[in-house]
Amino acid sequence: MLWVMILAVVGMVFAPAMWLRPSHRERRVGGLREAVIDAGVSVRLEKSPIHADKEQRAAYRWPYPSQRPGPTFVLVREAYASQALKSFEPGWRWRVEPLRPMPRLVAAHLATLLARLPEDVCVIESGRGALTLWWEESLERDAFMPLVAPFGELRDALADRPDRERSARPIPPPG
Repeated sequence: MLWVMILAVVGMVFAPAMWLRPSHRERRVGGLREAVIDAGVSVRLEKSPIHADKEQRAAYRWPYPSQRPGPTFVLVREAYASQALKSFEPGWRWRVEPLRPMPRLVAAHLATLLARLPEDVCVIESGRGALTLWWEESLERDAFMPLVAPFGELRDALADRPDRERSARPIPPPG
């Protein structure tokens, strides 16, 4: 009887510690994020640009150099997009299309990259500051890491292609 009581007390002491252990998914995602951050990509959980999306999604960002801003566009996976939006590639639609057309090689690189993405990637977004991939983090680290360099290459190809041209000379103040 004493042994049963000792085991019950020990079990009660260690049970909360077992609940605090990360799940298999949490360990997998933690390893993925750590590897991606080491490769120079920032990772945050944020509200995605999907209309009426209430959940937070992982946003993996490849920042543009501050002196070389990128274009503004939002590509949405067809499952999350209205049929009224203009199609880019099979399965992807423009919510916001870049004002300046992408060079053919850059558009081809983007199309190739889109074909390699897992089904849970819902949005590819570019703004002046970064190229962002919004997804549910379904891949293992070793499966996702081969996509990091091509996204970096896409970011580099899009850098210094802002929607608005920089003025050659400053505009003088009125008066």
